[in-house]
Amino acid sequence: MDKDYMRIGEVAKLTGVPRRVLRQWEKEFPMLRPIKRKGYRLYSKRDVEIILKIKELLEKGMTPEGVKRRFEEGLSDEERGFLKILRGIKGEIKSILEMMDAFESERAEEKL
Repeated sequence: MDKDYMRIGEVAKLTGVPRRVLRQWEKEFPMLRPIKRKGYRLYSKRDVEIILKIKELLEKGMTPEGVKRRFEEGLSDEERGFLKILRGIKGEIKSILEMMDAFESERAEEKL
């Protein structure tokens, strides 16, 4: 892999993991975070390594939760704490987005 970043199609072809699965894994595995620019997902060399490791562990029969735990084992206490904070923020953002969607739906109905 000569490039610093690759698009999702290139990564799918290189790793044998379909695009839809890669998108799902982004939601499921917090350690997988491609950059999103101008509507494109850009995966780093590190992201590709993570994808290959996730694939390997799942193929060996490990559950998604087991894969997450395996990745977290290598983290320091500080990193685990940071990850916990980020998960909390992610949950709060999800709640805010749901409230915004509900508000927008209500406004749209009022205009009808």
